[in-house]
Amino acid sequence: MTERDPSISASPAPKISGPDAPIDSGARIGHVHLKVADLDRALAFYCGVLGFQVTQQYGDQVAFIAAGDYHHHIALNTWESRGGSPPPPGSTGLYHLAILYPTRASLADALRRLMRAGIPLTGASNHGASEALYLDDPDGNGVELYRDRPRSEWPRHADGNLMMFTKPLDLDDLLTNSPG
Repeated sequence: MTERDPSISASPAPKISGPDAPIDSGARIGHVHLKVADLDRALAFYCGVLGFQVTQQYGDQVAFIAAGDYHHHIALNTWESRGGSPPPPGSTGLYHLAILYPTRASLADALRRLMRAGIPLTGASNHGASEALYLDDPDGNGVELYRDRPRSEWPRHADGNLMMFTKPLDLDDLLTNSPG
């Protein structure tokens, strides 16, 4: 299995010069807010399968979920989407949300959870700097579950720039060489 479009190859990032300064390196994506058709179904996936915890919920309209004690990493709402269908292919929108796991063992645990729930992967990739599992949530939103390798292991071009790639991820190795 590979990521959705393995024909895309990355080239080194261009150097930015001039008056346009890059964003502060401390900036992070704080959370994602997803429109879902059925809140209970979305909670069954994100909490029941992946293991997130509800931090706050307002009836059947919106829920905020997190890993640990953060206020929320993902918000799920039905405000404009109750009973709706996923966007058709060829339309714009979210490609996938990515959930970063702290260790290879925790990524293997996520794979075991998906397998127990019978949720199929749409891909599994070794990107050199990371290992990733790809799937769709019940509303057709793309989800990436991944872990970063230590920076010292990231593949680099001769000039030092990051050299990511897409190769198949060995799922058997992930499961057997990751305690859990």
